[in-house]
Amino acid sequence: MEKGNQQLKRTLQARHIMMLALGGAIGAGLFKGSSAAIDIAGPAVIVAYLIGGIILLFIMQGLAEMAVKNPNARTFRDLVQPILGDFSAHFLDWIYWKMWVLNIAAEGIVAAMFIQYWFPSVPTWLLVLLIAILITLLNVFSVKLFAEAEYWMASVKIAVIVLFIIFGVLLLFVPFQGHEPTGFANLTAHDGFFPNGTKGLIAAMLVVVYSYGGTEMIGVTLAEAQNPEKVIPKAIRNTFVRIVGFYVLPFLIIVSLMPWDKVNESSQSPFVIVFDSIGIPYASDIMNAIILLAIFSSMNSGLYASSRVLFTQSEDGKVPKIFSKLSKKRVPFVAVITCTAALYLGVLISFVAGDQTFNYLMGSLSYTVLFIWFFITLAHLRSRSKGEVDLQKYHVKWFPYTTWFALICIIAIFFGILFTTSIIQTIITMCIYLVITLSYFYQNSPKKRSMNLASNK
Repeated sequence: MEKGNQQLKRTLQARHIMMLALGGAIGAGLFKGSSAAIDIAGPAVIVAYLIGGIILLFIMQGLAEMAVKNPNARTFRDLVQPILGDFSAHFLDWIYWKMWVLNIAAEGIVAAMFIQYWFPSVPTWLLVLLIAILITLLNVFSVKLFAEAEYWMASVKIAVIVLFIIFGVLLLFVPFQGHEPTGFANLTAHDGFFPNGTKGLIAAMLVVVYSYGGTEMIGVTLAEAQNPEKVIPKAIRNTFVRIVGFYVLPFLIIVSLMPWDKVNESSQSPFVIVFDSIGIPYASDIMNAIILLAIFSSMNSGLYASSRVLFTQSEDGKVPKIFSKLSKKRVPFVAVITCTAALYLGVLISFVAGDQTFNYLMGSLSYTVLFIWFFITLAHLRSRSKGEVDLQKYHVKWFPYTTWFALICIIAIFFGILFTTSIIQTIITMCIYLVITLSYFYQNSPKKRSMNLASNK
């Protein structure tokens, strides 16, 4: 893994990997999209995020166990391929790549909109161009610079969430300056805890899956992690606790402070409303900046993940060799620049879909996250049949019960999303999957193989 100057450099520490996963998972979906999730499920949104968190824990435990058994793995592909075969590895790699380039496109447009809060006369295309340049520079110069930037951006997001929780608890239980504490009465006072029934809970899982998507990015850091067999399990344990805490607790506070059916009536984020209630000056400007930072952080993580998938595909001969070209700092700069092009694709999509851009992309991304979780879980189940696990190293203690639980839940959520999601989102996603499937059979056709052999001579 350290041969010459042609391999990625192991510079990512546990703190970098943990914050990278948090950067991908805690983005605009929490700060801005929280009202949409509440509108779908009401106070039961707490249960939806808790269930999602438990499923995520079981999936990531399986990922950690496979990473420990295969310390030379570079990404998901190397973990899955020996267990599920070439097609599954190919499909997983490309849907993961697709997920992040679409996410970069969606969040690039959203980031430009938040900047226009202060500079309304600046055109969107120019802001997206500036964002693309900034994100590219962070990723091109060195892995360490990228990791440190992501670490501090994620740290700021986490600090804001912690403050939100503290201030929210004060508003719930402490009277001050004419404010009367609300307690937990709002959880059941407006048509009960499950106002939209089981259907609302299932529909909310679309947002939950999208929100938690990105945590599995830990599986893309394998080639650049120091001591992956030790670092990955530690990062996964810490990341799970933080993600559940940073989603479940804020949602509990929001639906307790406000009637759930009033949250979506305000154009402001619930986070802004809470900071305004405490009396913090310029709360709207502060939260606009924090949300913008959260989007930058998510885009930063997404560009890292998508470029590493493209790099390993190039190393394996699946795409042209130019994408595996490294800079002196051992950064796959061609892959990084190529993935940045997704930002410009996002601008084109926005011209067609308009205000619905983010909603269309979120539906497709939720399907993709589910498929990624499915392949990881299935691979973990099959991995035990390929050989005994070393009980002296990290392993899933309650196997196979936790893994089967996660797999059954993933399948159930898939059908729930299938029947509650726009048919357009489903058709677009399945068309993309069909293209990926056909590309696999093309790459493995006799004609293509002979062409590859000729080019390698």
